[in-house]
Amino acid sequence: MKLDLNADLGEGCGDDAALMQVITSANICCGLHAGGPVLMAQTMAAAARAGVGIGAHPGFDDRANFGRTRQHLGADDLTALIAYQTGAAQAVARAQGLRLRHFKLHGALANMASEDADLARACYRAARAVVPDLVLMVLAATAQEQAAHEIGGAWAGEIFADRAYNDDATLVDRALPGAVLHDPHAAAARILEMLRAGAIIAGSGHRIPARIDTVCLHGDTPEALAMARALRAALLGAGVTLAAL
Repeated sequence: MKLDLNADLGEGCGDDAALMQVITSANICCGLHAGGPVLMAQTMAAAARAGVGIGAHPGFDDRANFGRTRQHLGADDLTALIAYQTGAAQAVARAQGLRLRHFKLHGALANMASEDADLARACYRAARAVVPDLVLMVLAATAQEQAAHEIGGAWAGEIFADRAYNDDATLVDRALPGAVLHDPHAAAARILEMLRAGAIIAGSGHRIPARIDTVCLHGDTPEALAMARALRAALLGAGVTLAAL
């Protein structure tokens, strides 16, 4: 089995340098929900040195809430929001001779797109209008995946090592108890169980068949590095090959 291990980086929190030695793909903040142009450039350069693939990770223009508060934008505003951030990431990558490989939505925008295929489709089309060959990293078995199927092109199904799931494959709201997982070894065992089952396993035990191409760790959680290391060790020990998208 071949698998990508990704993390959200360039957000100005967490141990990005250490995480870069564990993961195979970096979702790099585009400067609106956190980070900024200098940090974006530094993170991309560090990824290149580590042999890690780079992708654009845009969210709402909501630095005060880390992009985790829902906003309701019109089609034109949403398209501009995504095009602006994807274009910034593309420009910073090109200036260093690097290639932007993938695209992944952040925070509240990602959660909304996992419930609304029209919203997801608008985001993906806006990104592809800027960089046509981007691999769309989608929340597996959600409306994001439906949208990716509809617009065509390469996509990768993503699951989360440190988040609990609802029965419809969406993520449990962070405000609820147990939404974020903190035990690295338990998280690693859970991911291996999902890979063997070919399914997302919700908190209720319900299984949702899913294509799993990549596993995400949130770089802003205190346990991110320990979880990344535990997960990498468990995957390699199970014979899984880790490689960028």
